[in-house]
Amino acid sequence: MAIELEDLGLSPELADVMQRLAAVGAQVARIISRNGVERDLAAGVGTNAGGDGQKALDVIADDLFRTALEDSAVAYYASEEQDEVVSLGAGTLALAIDPLDGSSNIDVNVSIGTIFSIFPAAEGPDESFLRQGTEQLAGGYIIYGPQCALVCSFGRGVQHWVLDLDTNSFRRVADIKPLPQDTSEYAINASNYRHWPAPIRAFVDDLVAGAEGPRGRNFNMRWIASLVAETHRILMRGGVFLYPGDERKGYEHGRLRHVYECAPIAFLITQVGGGATDGCEEILTALPGKLHARTPFVFGCAAKVARVAAYHDLPGEETSALFNNRGLFRS
Repeated sequence: MAIELEDLGLSPELADVMQRLAAVGAQVARIISRNGVERDLAAGVGTNAGGDGQKALDVIADDLFRTALEDSAVAYYASEEQDEVVSLGAGTLALAIDPLDGSSNIDVNVSIGTIFSIFPAAEGPDESFLRQGTEQLAGGYIIYGPQCALVCSFGRGVQHWVLDLDTNSFRRVADIKPLPQDTSEYAINASNYRHWPAPIRAFVDDLVAGAEGPRGRNFNMRWIASLVAETHRILMRGGVFLYPGDERKGYEHGRLRHVYECAPIAFLITQVGGGATDGCEEILTALPGKLHARTPFVFGCAAKVARVAAYHDLPGEETSALFNNRGLFRS
């Protein structure tokens, strides 16, 4: 048994897929722990369908997960590392996966992960994934860090497992609690400030203003460049994450993929009372236009996500004005 799934009421097919994902996750965790011993997992090996550089571990993880699911209930396998959906058989499920999220951090020993999403299979490969995130049967991630953990929702809260190295299996621990609403952390890549749309700059300006600003308190910024690590921190202690679209070529819709990254993370976050939008509209009700579609992404504590959306309602002159002139937030 790779993972404890008792009392979750999963179908045999879904439970089997989860067992396979967990088994490969444990295998990938061990491979990562030996980086540099036998091979360089951060070595560049090409470019994926979205134009991002691939590391050796990206390809290794993709091969391992796809192979493990070949004789399972997964009919369609959609990977960030594959150009098109891979048909695996006549099963009833469709699985979307980012086999190795945060691969730029492989060589610096920072937490990285695997993100996955499971849907009922539809009539065709693309139709199985180009749908609302509310139709997911499961969404979750495996985080490879000081502790390897698997976090997943089946639409009834968010469950949490930790890899027990003595048994090489995932042991269930306490479920994830509802997100705290009163937190002082936010995550964004501040080096792109000059490229952001005005509402995002205004939102961050007011956080940076601290106790003297309209929020009346000081905030701490975090940025790991690993979506799984950012998500895990927010699930553990709250906060808000922002990856907006910006004015650079290729970044108009951000860089995160709707199908492989944003939909499953949004599924998790909303299950613990959080919010997930593209800055304004909910991620889970949006329809991706293509398999590798990108979207801006804001998620975390519901009140903070709603506040980001509110900044988009400010008049144009106020998003560039000093914080104490923002009429939308004046009492």
